Amino acid sequence: MENSPSKTTRQLHDYLPAAGRDAFLPFYDLFTAALGVTKVHRTLIDQAALAPGARVLEIGCGTGNLTVRVKRTHPGVEIIGSDPDPLALARAGRKARGLSGIRFERGYAQRLPYRDGSFDRVLSALMLHHLDAATKTAAASEIARVLRPGGSLHLVDFAGEQHGLHGFLAHRVVKSGHLAGTGPDGIPALLNAAGLECAEVASSRHPVMGRITYYRATLPT
Repeated sequence: MENSPSKTTRQLHDYLPAAGRDAFLPFYDLFTAALGVTKVHRTLIDQAALAPGARVLEIGCGTGNLTVRVKRTHPGVEIIGSDPDPLALARAGRKARGLSGIRFERGYAQRLPYRDGSFDRVLSALMLHHLDAATKTAAASEIARVLRPGGSLHLVDFAGEQHGLHGFLAHRVVKSGHLAGTGPDGIPALLNAAGLECAEVASSRHPVMGRITYYRATLPT
């Protein structure tokens, strides 16, 4: 996950570490597994309808769980996991040992180091809400830029206060102020303004994370 500088991380980072703080990173995978994030990842992968030969990018990949799952379930795709956290990327790289057609690279969603039209799919899982408004806008433009015509972004995130947030993490996100612009109206508006055609695919309520919503945003041909 990534972010603009926060009060707690500004001295050390210009991003939000995958686990919030570097010291918590060894526990990150256990925590996300306990939350049921694996099921969220499976749903997002199924939604993306990946075909052999597709080039896929995950932004804010953290320790690489979604990126590695994509490769294991769809060995014919080429996938890159991108994140600004070098410690998380090191863990991700260890998970991918022995797999071909997968790599992890340091990068920020708001300035992706890839050529225009490089990818058939972009994936984003529970990351967008960490970005401030200006960074969200820049990231949306970058996603549109690196997608091929007809390619699509598949994104899941907290639904926002408009859907009624319940659950500990959801309330913490609202309190942080980061959720602004990522509600059920905000995400489509954000992505449509970047030139993508966005639609809500599904929404479900999680006892800890609150309501989460899946979106598909396609770059017109």
